[in-house]
Amino acid sequence: MTQAAAIVAPYGEVIEPNTLRIKRRLPGSIDRVWAYLTESDLRRQWLAAGTMEMQVGAPFELVWRNDELENAGQRPEGFDEEHRLQSEVTELDPPRKLSYTFGNAGEVTFELERAGDEVLLTLTHRRLPGREMMTKVAAGWHAHLDVLDAKIAGEEPKPFWANWASLKSDYEQRIPA
Repeated sequence: MTQAAAIVAPYGEVIEPNTLRIKRRLPGSIDRVWAYLTESDLRRQWLAAGTMEMQVGAPFELVWRNDELENAGQRPEGFDEEHRLQSEVTELDPPRKLSYTFGNAGEVTFELERAGDEVLLTLTHRRLPGREMMTKVAAGWHAHLDVLDAKIAGEEPKPFWANWASLKSDYEQRIPA
């Protein structure tokens, strides 16, 4: 069975210690999804801004503006209006694979594969520093991917922070202690 034919679980899964994997089927072409991963103006709409040079070893900064996400809602305590994260491109195979460091919280890999008239996006976040961070990050990636899915489909995303809080509770139950 190819990765594209695999059943996509509704939640991310811990695939090895400190590693989270989330799969999502998205509408459209690989090139369109790739643009949402790599172009600052498009990535800002679902995750974080930041110009990314398409070269292994290139440093870049991700900038979250937590109140600017479409349909953001009320941000929970402990989240600033803006958050910055230093990253570096570690692997690049346009438009199929992108990996980069995630500050001091591991490394993120996005893999894209054609799946009929959709794209299978596989996000793998490795070397997460502990269960508490993993539950926050799992809820975060899940909620951000919900926004990406809605943006690409031309739909209104769920209220981001309410969705994140609900997902965090779900992941606290799903991720083993």
